[in-house]
Amino acid sequence: GEESLILLDGRHEFPFSFQLPQEPLVTSFTGKYGSIQYYVKATLERPAAPDQSVQTELQVISHIDVSSPALLTPVLRSQEKMVGCWFFTSGPVSLSAKIERKGYCNGEAIPIYAEIENCSSRLIVPKAAIFQTQTYLASGKTKTFRQMVANVRGNHIASGSTDTWNGKTLKIPPVSPSILDCCIIRVEYSLAVYIHIPGAKKLMIEMPLVIGTIPCIGFSSRNSSITSQFSMDMSWLALTMPEHPEAPPNYVDVVSEEEFSRHVPAYPPPIDCEEQLCCPVFAYIQEFRFQPPPLYSEIDPHPTDVEEIQPVSFML
Repeated sequence: GEESLILLDGRHEFPFSFQLPQEPLVTSFTGKYGSIQYYVKATLERPAAPDQSVQTELQVISHIDVSSPALLTPVLRSQEKMVGCWFFTSGPVSLSAKIERKGYCNGEAIPIYAEIENCSSRLIVPKAAIFQTQTYLASGKTKTFRQMVANVRGNHIASGSTDTWNGKTLKIPPVSPSILDCCIIRVEYSLAVYIHIPGAKKLMIEMPLVIGTIPCIGFSSRNSSITSQFSMDMSWLALTMPEHPEAPPNYVDVVSEEEFSRHVPAYPPPIDCEEQLCCPVFAYIQEFRFQPPPLYSEIDPHPTDVEEIQPVSFML
């Protein structure tokens, strides 16, 4: 016959565990116009009384190993721009930039190699920034939100001078890992090196970035095990923001008005970042209200991690 369990009045706890499915799960994410969330729900069925249920959020991480060959390839871009005013042309400004690999992890400092030649008559300022692009796809429509999450400024370059970045570093803040294989939400990153030219449109080149979760051992200086390296890399799970975040410049300050209107036509003007930090909080990892469970991995074809859930309690 059907088994029944009679519980006396009071508090009862039932610890349990379950195995996550083997098919890939998209990383948990909360963005500007959508989110990817997972929940565990427990229901208590009672005869002659309404069901009682509770649920708790579950954080899932789909690993990206930046040691994969596709993410170890260097990225190189170059561009030149003639600078002129009306009928007078003063000369070109040329820019070439390179990063050693495409994949990085949170907390890593990206060395940037760049050559800037200023043959114009203007004083120019080179800068670099990391952009996060969130893309939302639903009902045949696409909506994009783009924002700067970190930046660094170079020295002024006088007319007729050149400057070289021999590994100028730009640290990656605690942002969400890239989400590339989801059919409704994508989270992508790029590293832009750009030059402010007074009286002319900005010169900018962008290089694709993938923010992963498993660090590249070949480039790591840590003499620790893979496990400890991985746990160190997961600093983006921390609940705190950077202690002293640098206020990034206005997005309009990076691209031309034409480019700005093409990327974000439906959004209000950005906040003046000289007065306050304009990098929205949701660019960073959302604060977890619950202790994150063991991490889901796409790397191991036979996962052994068992999801441990806090005991569910009911008051009878």
